[in-house]
Amino acid sequence: MLTRGGNAIDAAVAVAFALAVTYPEAGNLGGGGFMLVALADGRTAAIDYRETAPRRVDEALFLDARGAVDQERRAFGHHAVGVPGTVAGLAEAHRRFGTLPFAALVEPARRLAEEGIVVQPALAAGLAEHARDLARFPASAAQFLHADGTPVEAGERLVQRDLGNSLRWIAEGGAAAFYDGPIAALIAAEMARAGASLDARDFAEYRPIVRDVLAVRHRGAELLLMPPPSSGGVALAQMVALLAPFELRREGGFTPRARHLFAEASRRAFADRARWLGDPEASAIPVAMLLDEAHLAPLRATIDPQRASRSDAFGPPLAEPRGSSTTHFSIVDAAGNAVANTYTLEERFGGKLVAPGTGFLLNNELQDFNPQRGVTTRDGQIGTEPNLARGGRRPLSSMTPCIVRRDGEVVLVTGSPGGRTIISTVTQIVFDVLEFETPLPQAIARPRQHHGWFPDALRHEAALEEATRTALATYGHVVEPAKQRWQGDAHSIARDPTSGVVQAVADDRVEGWAAAPPDEAPPR
Repeated sequence: MLTRGGNAIDAAVAVAFALAVTYPEAGNLGGGGFMLVALADGRTAAIDYRETAPRRVDEALFLDARGAVDQERRAFGHHAVGVPGTVAGLAEAHRRFGTLPFAALVEPARRLAEEGIVVQPALAAGLAEHARDLARFPASAAQFLHADGTPVEAGERLVQRDLGNSLRWIAEGGAAAFYDGPIAALIAAEMARAGASLDARDFAEYRPIVRDVLAVRHRGAELLLMPPPSSGGVALAQMVALLAPFELRREGGFTPRARHLFAEASRRAFADRARWLGDPEASAIPVAMLLDEAHLAPLRATIDPQRASRSDAFGPPLAEPRGSSTTHFSIVDAAGNAVANTYTLEERFGGKLVAPGTGFLLNNELQDFNPQRGVTTRDGQIGTEPNLARGGRRPLSSMTPCIVRRDGEVVLVTGSPGGRTIISTVTQIVFDVLEFETPLPQAIARPRQHHGWFPDALRHEAALEEATRTALATYGHVVEPAKQRWQGDAHSIARDPTSGVVQAVADDRVEGWAAAPPDEAPPR
């Protein structure tokens, strides 16, 4: 799209549609997300195309007759589906900022779906892992499994004709084809068959929201972030503000002391996240208070540079005890326009449900609402009011697209998948680049860590050195390996504002790629 004369927004829209074909476990038409836009002329926008709850649901959505959480209902199928926002969000981004015809941005994805793609090893492995759950739903099985129930394998050609039809409808009819046309009708019919709440009216009433960017300053740079219902922007801003007086730049990098203090800032930011954050359309979210020094200073004073805190001291009251399908891409064009886009199906392959005739997976995003009022536990379940399910609400998200500018010029674009760990991943990269002036490739490669308040443990990637793990334990942290070998997948761009030269760094933790028009292609 850049070669054809399009701008960064055109390219982002085309990439998002194409990933719905080539990366069905996370790229999507049936999910939602956030797009940050920073234009070379200084304009910015935060496009919130997060999914919404059907108007007929309430906070008891996932509770059984005994008042316990029904985990099966949360994870799979019809009742966990929020109104998808991706198509509306991409159309809104194009309407405001795009230059090429909308149909031209959808066409490559349609062609990929109808002509087929060669299945890559990562997709094959994901389909094999989730084949049993995909087999629950006939249209999902028809899309991704052979007639005998075995998954499509690496090297085979995956043709997705129903998805191609959906993309053709969208190319010809725009977002209306999705929300007021044949696609909404097909999904509503499937939901009615299963007795789920989502219906055609929920689709017709969906709108993306263009919000003011959350902008904060750090070390002479301007950080452009998503406001709520993304929790990532507020949490990242809190963490860098909490850490600023410790002058960690003197450490020269992520030493054990720096990692200890980073974990302590994270612990407090995630506690505030649990207490305060949710959908700003449904309740007042005190963003200004959370970022005010009057709130941060006493919180910072509780950080002991020599000893880990206990998470019980922060956040909402606790009850007694009882992998991700998100993807991110970063784009910068020759004029200096930038896009950071993170979108998701919630879990890998979402709720595993394809509505017959549509060809794409639907999200299970409603499980991002707090499942039980007042039940906040040490294992990480949150039960606070701001993120309880209500009709029309947008569930709280950890997605953290981020653009950094200096003197009005874009210098860094980043983001990541990874559930709650997204915040830790993106903050670590931003902090590494701004505080330690680490070159972007090394910042991306650096072993990552996460402390999410509860569970009260500092979890790390397998690559973290044993000496560092031992040192963190001496600070009093409960140090544990992450459940997965890797954390996040932070495809990022650094830009030299003087020369305009960009460096695209593909995170190799999953399957990252960097691409550019031929005359300015970065090394791979």
